[in-house]
Amino acid sequence: MTESREIDVENLGARTVASPLELSTTKGDGIADYVPDDARVAADIECRSGEPLVTRFFEKAGPRERIFFDPKTTRAAIVTCGGLCPGINNVVRAIVLELHHKYGVHEVLGYRYGFEGIVSADLPPIRLDPDAVRNVHGYGGSFLGLSRGKQSPVAMVDALVRDRVDILFTIGGDGTLRGAHVIAEEAKKRGLKLAIVGVPKTIDNDIAFVDKTFGFETAVEVARLAIDAAHTEAIGARNGVSIVKLMGRDSGFIAATATLASAEVNYCLLPEVPFALHGEHGLLASLEKRLALRSHAVVVIAEGCAASLAGADESDGLRDASGNVRYASGGFDVGPVLRDAIIGHFQARNLPINVKYIDPSYMVRSVRANATDAVFCDSLARNAVHAAMAGKTDLVLGRLHRVFIHVPIGLATSEKKRVDPDGQLWLAVTETTGQPRFV
Repeated sequence: MTESREIDVENLGARTVASPLELSTTKGDGIADYVPDDARVAADIECRSGEPLVTRFFEKAGPRERIFFDPKTTRAAIVTCGGLCPGINNVVRAIVLELHHKYGVHEVLGYRYGFEGIVSADLPPIRLDPDAVRNVHGYGGSFLGLSRGKQSPVAMVDALVRDRVDILFTIGGDGTLRGAHVIAEEAKKRGLKLAIVGVPKTIDNDIAFVDKTFGFETAVEVARLAIDAAHTEAIGARNGVSIVKLMGRDSGFIAATATLASAEVNYCLLPEVPFALHGEHGLLASLEKRLALRSHAVVVIAEGCAASLAGADESDGLRDASGNVRYASGGFDVGPVLRDAIIGHFQARNLPINVKYIDPSYMVRSVRANATDAVFCDSLARNAVHAAMAGKTDLVLGRLHRVFIHVPIGLATSEKKRVDPDGQLWLAVTETTGQPRFV
């Protein structure tokens, strides 16, 4: 027996326009099929024997047979927000090409430097066509530019109305999605037929109900290179310790996955798993034993481990321009703090130590998307266009169990996806590193 709740997204109205895609509704005819609007994807696929499966069912993404917007009169816009991430340009390019070549939408604007570009008179939007995006996927970053920070939803909707925008694609993380949600709410309050569709961009991979965000695979690949270099540095010195700080403000997916990819890490520290630095069973005592036995060690730490290092919650209640929790108003940086703690511990015991500290954050986020991410970006972008042209709004595209889905933005931003300390990923990390519990 299955107990379920369907998670539907907002629709702007009846779909009265035939799709120009010329796909099929017949299975087995060798032509790709439209996705029926009642197709659903189960969020949970596992239960205990004899217990009911209780799950949410999300709308399956994909092209609809009938669409809401008339391509001949539709104007779309794209905005990229937040921090850099591999694959942004791939997504922008794929959206433009899908709109132009497949749906016949030739009016596409690109807002520059995030939400600020929507409202700023000094940053007029640029026109996007196949020529404008021809080569952008070969480069990292965002050729549209990004910024952090909130803007007035009233002012943003005013600007979208001024520019005659029917569809806005927002490419960004949870802060961007929160901004997209308030735009959608303001548009709904005014009775505007404005579709707001998000494409999830965060190398932290922390968007709820989405199994992977674009840029994550590339980030792990670059992070592994940093870890491998750290290992080389560590084994080249007596009692060599290399510390690699990786992104992960609230979720340690990059640190955990890069640890598995490298297989050279001895200690992996995540925000989700509290640890003790001092004491008989703390990290420093374990590291001392490790060096006595093996003479080298590699430590990977996610940036959100401030609470464990400080012995208390270091969040000062302040947030950065994107609305993310900012750790310690004085600039609490876990990497140097851990480095200095290790050096101090060994110096106090008059033991030799050689510590190297590596922070590859800017390299991780600014490189070109790798092949896996490039394919993923293309799929996300095309499904975002299908959703928007069908008149769906206030949603973010996601992938769940390798199937693309529509997730209401309000639900996606209601919680963070985090590494489960009881789950298989963390088990794999601890088995790979051999690290003990630091209590």
